[in-house]
Amino acid sequence: MFTGLVECTGRINSCTPIEGGARYGVEIPFAHELSLGDSVAVNGCCLTVDDLSPEIVSFDLLSQTLRVTSLGQLQAGSLCNLERAMLPTSRLGGHFVSGHIDTTGEVVECTPVGQDHRLRVRVPSLRYVIDKGSIAIDGVSLTIAAINREKSELEFWITPHTWLHTVMPQYGDGVLVNVEWDMLAKYMESFMTARDHLEMGRCQPKRG
Repeated sequence: MFTGLVECTGRINSCTPIEGGARYGVEIPFAHELSLGDSVAVNGCCLTVDDLSPEIVSFDLLSQTLRVTSLGQLQAGSLCNLERAMLPTSRLGGHFVSGHIDTTGEVVECTPVGQDHRLRVRVPSLRYVIDKGSIAIDGVSLTIAAINREKSELEFWITPHTWLHTVMPQYGDGVLVNVEWDMLAKYMESFMTARDHLEMGRCQPKRG
């Protein structure tokens, strides 16, 4: 479990094809604090530490992960957002982020406005979004500032701190980003769907 508060950025050192996926070596500033089996969110995707060296941390990615996230587009030299799994005593400054990517979105605008930046992302669906709701973009907990339902676009305002401490300066038109919907919204839909099915079953007329 993560908070969506990116700790720092790292750099992809290597991308090596392996059977069933790929092994990524990542230069991580806090590598010396990690252990085998630890979870790290890389651009919002929860990955497991498979190997360690003083500065390089290796992760094995399944082919499905490469297919359904934007991680498959990373190359040696690419920057990535990094966050370690939260502790039970951690302050939840963002929102509950599982590290399980739901879909990818496409950056359609990332422009400076005063000291901030306006970011617009086109997403495949607006099913789980509400105005001022939470969403994770490349592992960054963001608040939805506006929703354009006709274009299926979400707008965010990026503060200078977030801009300087994430990969967002690399964003340009057409860049793919990882999207994780608000976990509470997904649970709520599941509960309500189950309730509706139960109610429909009770209302069905008995035969015979």
